[in-house]
Amino acid sequence: MNQIARSHLIMFLFALSFLVPSIEASEGDADPIYKTCLEDCEKGGCVGEMCFQHCKFSSDGKPIDGPWYLQEPLYQKWKQWDCRSDCRYHCMIAREEQRWKLGGKPIKYHGKWPFQRVYAIQEPAAVAFSAISLAIQFHGWLSFFILLNYKLPLRPDKKTYYEYTGLFHIYAILAMNFWFWSAVCHTRDVELTEKLDYSSAVALVGFSFILTILRTFDVRDEASRVMVAAPLIAFVMTHILYLNFYKLDYGLNTKVCMAMGVANLLIWGVWAGITSHPSRWKVWLFNVGGTIALLLEIYDFPPYKGFIDAHALWHAANIPLAYISWSFVRDDAVFRTSTLLKKTK
Repeated sequence: MNQIARSHLIMFLFALSFLVPSIEASEGDADPIYKTCLEDCEKGGCVGEMCFQHCKFSSDGKPIDGPWYLQEPLYQKWKQWDCRSDCRYHCMIAREEQRWKLGGKPIKYHGKWPFQRVYAIQEPAAVAFSAISLAIQFHGWLSFFILLNYKLPLRPDKKTYYEYTGLFHIYAILAMNFWFWSAVCHTRDVELTEKLDYSSAVALVGFSFILTILRTFDVRDEASRVMVAAPLIAFVMTHILYLNFYKLDYGLNTKVCMAMGVANLLIWGVWAGITSHPSRWKVWLFNVGGTIALLLEIYDFPPYKGFIDAHALWHAANIPLAYISWSFVRDDAVFRTSTLLKKTK
């Protein structure tokens, strides 16, 4: 292993060392002013001068004029903002304004930073960045498809020479699926959208790990591919079932995804250090950007002006990373096709 690869390994082990469990309570939950505001809102339906129709109850405890979701227009029902969630949000914003005037820093409420909603979208910056990443993934996959099927030569049976074509098609589907559900979850994080987001994330990272092993170790035999993929697929599926049917554990899911992500970067880093691939510099560029993105997930900080926090910046960092990764995949397809054509002559 050369000096660059060794330095790269040390850098990733440093990042991995921060993946230890941390216990961090939400200060906002225990704040007496916030708790009082929440109790008053759920009883009276108002936070200051702002009142909510679906927080008004009759003497028997039922909402006036029926359930809250029947009181809103059809185009607004997708929000699923009920009395409790609206009270939590507006009490949180009111309390944060008080804290800001007193020179206090933002704190978490119910495990999350205080974000400013925009048209009922909880985290507008993360949603926007997720949507852009989805578009970049689609563009990358489409350009990859066009390159293989219309620009590069095909085998006599009309199949591509590139041995990893099918695997990258699957990767594209999983990547677009993840960024779609990421945008949905950051728009409104109810239990269903969180499960879909977390499950999609671990499925993408898990398959990326499999693809990394198969490509860097040049595993082309189908039986060998199955032997590599089977235990990893079993692990990922078990973890997804755990999240959906036992416990929706955000901390555990983050650790699992980050562990596989760090392993991905380590393997690609070592491969780039020993290979003579003409586009290996793109792997180095991706790994440096990937390391920065991982650090954004580790070093959490409150949202600036209530909109952009470390996680939103992680979403933003994935936009150029997606472009770089697909650029390398296209170069790899050209390189492998050219190599195989030379061997057949």
